[in-house]
Amino acid sequence: MCSINGFNFQDEGLIKRMNEITKHRGPDDSGVFLSSRWSLGHNRLSIIDLSSTGHQPMLSADKKFAIIFNGEIYNFLEIKKELEALGYKFKSKTDTEVILYAYQEWGSACLQKFNGMFALAILNTETEELFFARDRVGIKPLYYYHKDKKVIFSSEAKAILEHKIDAPLDYEALNIYFRLLYVPSPLTIWQNIYKLPPASYAVVNKTGDIKITKYWQFNDSSLLSDKEQIKEEISRLLHDSVKKQLMSDRPVGVFLSGGIDSTIITGIMSRLSDKVNTFSVGFEDTEEAAKYNNDFLIARRTAAHFNTSHHEYILSAQDVLANLPAAIYHMDEPISNHVQAVNMLLARQTTKIAKVVLGGDGGDELFGGYERYYYSALIDRFNRLPRVLRKSAAAKLFFSAAGKSGWYEKINTAPGVARYLSFFSQKERIISSFLSDEVSRPEVLPEFLSKQYFSEVDEADFTRQFMRTDIMSWLPDESLARSDKMSMAAGLEQRVPFLDHRLVELADRIPVRYKIGRKGAMFGSIGKHYEGKIILREAMREYLPYFVLSQPKWGWFSPAAKWLRGPLQPLMREALSPAFCAGTKDMFNFAALQKMLDDHISKKQYALNTLWSAMTFQLWYRQFMNK
Repeated sequence: MCSINGFNFQDEGLIKRMNEITKHRGPDDSGVFLSSRWSLGHNRLSIIDLSSTGHQPMLSADKKFAIIFNGEIYNFLEIKKELEALGYKFKSKTDTEVILYAYQEWGSACLQKFNGMFALAILNTETEELFFARDRVGIKPLYYYHKDKKVIFSSEAKAILEHKIDAPLDYEALNIYFRLLYVPSPLTIWQNIYKLPPASYAVVNKTGDIKITKYWQFNDSSLLSDKEQIKEEISRLLHDSVKKQLMSDRPVGVFLSGGIDSTIITGIMSRLSDKVNTFSVGFEDTEEAAKYNNDFLIARRTAAHFNTSHHEYILSAQDVLANLPAAIYHMDEPISNHVQAVNMLLARQTTKIAKVVLGGDGGDELFGGYERYYYSALIDRFNRLPRVLRKSAAAKLFFSAAGKSGWYEKINTAPGVARYLSFFSQKERIISSFLSDEVSRPEVLPEFLSKQYFSEVDEADFTRQFMRTDIMSWLPDESLARSDKMSMAAGLEQRVPFLDHRLVELADRIPVRYKIGRKGAMFGSIGKHYEGKIILREAMREYLPYFVLSQPKWGWFSPAAKWLRGPLQPLMREALSPAFCAGTKDMFNFAALQKMLDDHISKKQYALNTLWSAMTFQLWYRQFMNK
């Protein structure tokens, strides 16, 4: 795992500064390469072949190509054998050299051969054409700046900001951020800086023009029907993925949350390794310790069940408070999630023992683990009823009696952007209460989503489209971005076996009815008896102890709402004031935010998401924009 940096002009001092800014991603080695038109930089976290032969930038034997690479290619040994049969000679035992010659042999088609996570750049030193690419699901980040023929790219946007560039705040992205709590690709919070979308590659010619191409996407293959065959394939691919991702010349562990996904990974790994290190995080005892440490306590039992060497870390509100600015800095962009600092602190402790960890990211998106998928499927079922029944007073009364009065409107929302936003977007009345009239543009988010993901709507199977949209947006731009940035802030490589592209493709073809369901009667199940990842549970039951299977999905959350009424209140109060950032004093109605905080503290109105998003933005702005 590493960082890559580059730009299309010569400046050795500047490329070294970019390396310095991103050295936390690769503390073991650093290098630069300058051609007549390009400056390339690399920081290395040595995982495969720890020798100096893995140094980057790496040149081909004929000096025609230079590569910088961040990530892992888990099937590189198979590809290496294929290249050796074609006459290629290798000096190292790295996957980097295999990528280099695979590109020399097959060009951009080499990407189809790779099983792994990656962001990479390859320079043709003769034509001065640069090729850069990102893995299929967007596990590894890649940012680039493009304006007036100037091209700058990096694993982290903060390195791009070392340049004197035109990158003001993007108000379209700002509006999306406060409604989604993250900024989806290709946008970033800055104008002229973009994320290369997942499953894409770009070619930059010597004059600075960029052409971006999508090399992988979900296809329209028919849904699978043989449930037993599907379960066998899930099991086969998960075993193979975990086995491949144990490849490392440095210690490997597991982030064990207590949920189904990380439990499965731990179980498989325990059969493949003599010793398994597992890592979990919990929170200091409070009045509601059981609520916040439920998964932590289950993880403890799971570790004992698999006889792992288990490492627990207990964090306090003061730990989070002291490290919150650093977490926001390492995230690059404002992403509002109150477990970021917790992620980072867990990674710091983990890296003392292991340099690689496996995590359960992606299992919920692939197999229907989130309640929103169940609810969407339930709405699809209600929509089969005649409109006169869905719009009736009896329907309204039913949802009110079930404690879900908002569902009366939700079930009559057509599939597409409106349905998606009904689950994902923050309430518009709240956003408009604190965003100034000059800044707020409610239409931006639905317009963006319509263009990017819902130009066509699958009305027959919208929940499948919903899950695909999450995999293309929420997963890489919020969840995986957080996992990558917070682990790499500590120089720790996190791998994600569930996101092997073969498993992603298989999961997409599994009918929704095999993934999500209900316990008990349909009408009594709203919000109470939801069951997700049904087929995954069945396929991997041998690795799931009864105390894991019997638990409802809790979701991983911290006592942040409680902390805002205590140790974090002074910081929140300070951040939500016009004096905190000169550049944002006209963006917000700070009186409304302070009132919201008061109501949250008095428990009159729960407002964690809104308050945290505003505080995150303020802390981010002061670090990145108020220089």
